[in-house]
Formats: sequence, C-alpha cells, structure tokens
Amino acid sequence: MKKKYRSWLVAALVLNIMVIFGYGIYYYKNSVPGEIRIITGKEEQLSFLFPFSAKIHGDSIGVLEVNKKPLEKGSMKIDLSDAVTMEASETTNATMEIKLFGFIPLKKVEISAVSPQSVTVGGSAIGIHVETDGILVLGTTSVTGEDKMTYEPADNRLKSGDYIMEVNGIPMKEKEDLMKLLAESDGSALHCRIRRGKELMETAVTPVRTADGSYKIGTWIRDDTQGIGTLTYITHDGKFGALGHGITDVDTGVLLEAGGGNAYDAEILRIVKGEPGTPGELSGMIHRSEEERLGEVEKNTAQGIFGTVKENCRIQPRGNVYEIGLKQQVKKGKATILCEINGTVNEYEIEIQQVDYSNRNHAKGLVIKITDKELIELTGGIVQGMSGSPIIQNGKLIGAVTHVFIKDSTKGYGTFIENMLQQ
Repeated sequence: MKKKYRSWLVAALVLNIMVIFGYGIYYYKNSVPGEIRIITGKEEQLSFLFPFSAKIHGDSIGVLEVNKKPLEKGSMKIDLSDAVTMEASETTNATMEIKLFGFIPLKKVEISAVSPQSVTVGGSAIGIHVETDGILVLGTTSVTGEDKMTYEPADNRLKSGDYIMEVNGIPMKEKEDLMKLLAESDGSALHCRIRRGKELMETAVTPVRTADGSYKIGTWIRDDTQGIGTLTYITHDGKFGALGHGITDVDTGVLLEAGGGNAYDAEILRIVKGEPGTPGELSGMIHRSEEERLGEVEKNTAQGIFGTVKENCRIQPRGNVYEIGLKQQVKKGKATILCEINGTVNEYEIEIQQVDYSNRNHAKGLVIKITDKELIELTGGIVQGMSGSPIIQNGKLIGAVTHVFIKDSTKGYGTFIENMLQQ
C-alpha cells in the first residue's frame, strides 16, 4: 500500500509540474503579440521580461538598431529577461524568433518599422447604409401550393448565410431583381449561382405556385442594412474608419459582405440607458441626402467599416489631429473617449483595465470601464451606437470602443487603433 501511495504521489507531482509548465508556456506565448510595430526615427523600449532568448533577423542591413547595435546581415541574439530597445532609421521589416531553452520554438514575431502617422479623430455620430454583395439568405421555410400541399423548394439547396449572386445568369443586386424573375418564371427552375463562405456553388430551385397565383421559393432574404455608429478617424488622404467591429446580420450573425453603401451625418434623438442584462442604445435620424453624405463605404470587416470621404464634403470630424499610439504604448489606467451623445462631441473619462498585447481577438484587445459620472448618468455606460468612439491616452489615439458587457454596461471592449488602420 505504501508503494502504491508513493507511486500515486510521484505521478501527481509529475502531473502538476507538467500542468504548471504547460500553463507557463501558454501564458508566455499569448503574452507576446504576433506582430510589433515601431515608429521610424524613435527609440522604442519593449519590456517582455521573459526568461527566454530570441534571435532577430532583418530584411535590411544596418537600418534597425537593437539595444543600440545595428542589425547586420544574419541574426542577432537578445535576452528577453531585460528590456529591449529598437530604433529604425527607415521603414523595414524583421522577424524575432523566440525559443524555449534555446532550441524549442515558442513564437515568431513580425516586427515592422512604419512612418509616423496622425489622423483627425472623429467621435461624431454617423448613419451607415450598407448594401450586400448579392442577396443574403436569412433562412428557408415551407410554401403552401395552390393544391394545398406543403413544399420546401429551397430545402437542401439554399441555407442561412448564403449569398445569391446570379439567377439564370443575371446578377442579383437587390431583392426586387429576384422577385421579378420569380414572377416571370411560370414555375420553371431558377438556376442560382451562390457564394457559401468562400466557395462559389451552383444550384437550382423550382418555384411553387401558390393559391393567389404567385410563385415562391420559401426563402427569407435581405439586400441591405442600416444603423447608427460612431466615426473613429479620417486620414490625411481622405480615408475614414468607423465602428471598430463589423456589421453583422441581426438574424444570421453573419458578417455582411458589402457591395457598396454610404455613410451620412446622423442626429441623436433618444438615449435608451443600459441596464444589467439589457444593452442600451442611441436612437436617431440618418440624414440620407447628398449634402449630408460623408462618403462611400467600401469595406465591411471584422475591424469596422472603411471608405473614402467624398470630395468637398461639408461634414468634417469635430475633433483634433492626434498621433497614433501603438499597442505596446497602451497602458492600464486613465484614458478618455470621444463620442456624441447630446448633439456635440465631448470627451469622457474611462479606465483601461486590461490590455491583451497578444491581440488574439482583434475586436477585444482592451477591457475598458466608464468612470465619467456625467456619461454614466446620460447613458448608463456604453450603449449601442457608441461603437467606434475614439480612445485617447497620453495625447495619442490608441483604440476604439467595440462592445459592451451585457451584465455591466459601464464596462466593455475596445480594439487597438493599429488594427483598424491595417484595413
């Protein structure tokens, strides 16, 4: 019995050591970002403070200095247990390979030296109208034919999240295009070209004639969406970014693939305060006129919507020009956000509570808490419509608000601004 007990103790000890070791590796691996940017002409200090070594390989000879030493041809070994300084005289790229015990690969980090950048910050409410690239299928249903029998013409042919691109060789830009072909079909099969994920497929759906003489294929569809969000920035060359997260369909949860659209000036008319379990929202009016149009929406991505400001646009962001702050410059502690609640863009105090430098989830790199009493009194914290509100820390634009915590509307997530600018 003593031998068995001793064996169990040894096995438990070994298991605990393995678990602790594995967790340590997981922690260190996810504490290091997969990519690091530094500003040319400025010395950047990176404090990993990890008990590992790394090798840095550079694209250009003598452009990048690491710990005051030029990175020459080949590689340079560095100790990550001490602070590391980097400075580049011009834009360049390098790779840092981190290895455990000097031979077990732990992580590869891409390092980019980029030119200094500043943007005009937003904070103003905007109305967004996005047209889908094709017709989005929300779901399928049954159809009662004129013979009172029940049919499911789209079953196993179309499914939620599909995009109908063409029908009988005709491009589908809006719902009316499909409705017209249905009315003219006389019950003949519709040959559809659809996009499912990244794959293009062909399928055929035969319409069913109903009691009123119309033809149906038992499919719920959508061709556009609109809503209110917050403008994050406008670059010097007239590119804008907003929201900080993508526009998804409310029924399917699918990221809408934009086939075009516009951003307009918006007016906040009503505030629904957030409560535990129920997110609040900013309700308002979108001024959909050419005079009130900000510009064209060109991309809808997981990092937000992006586009180009129209020429002679009279709608200008009401903020100032701020330098971009890179993610390694973001620290826990005090910061502010810019947003429009009562007709003007105001600055409100927040606290950055967590920073995920690994950037695993681009839309949730920051955990923030609203501390400004005035904003909490007005909205209860973060509400829908505030997504995209610029986050300012130490005089730099470092991110944008993305989501609210359902259980606590004073808290939410933010994204690093460099994630948006990459788009």
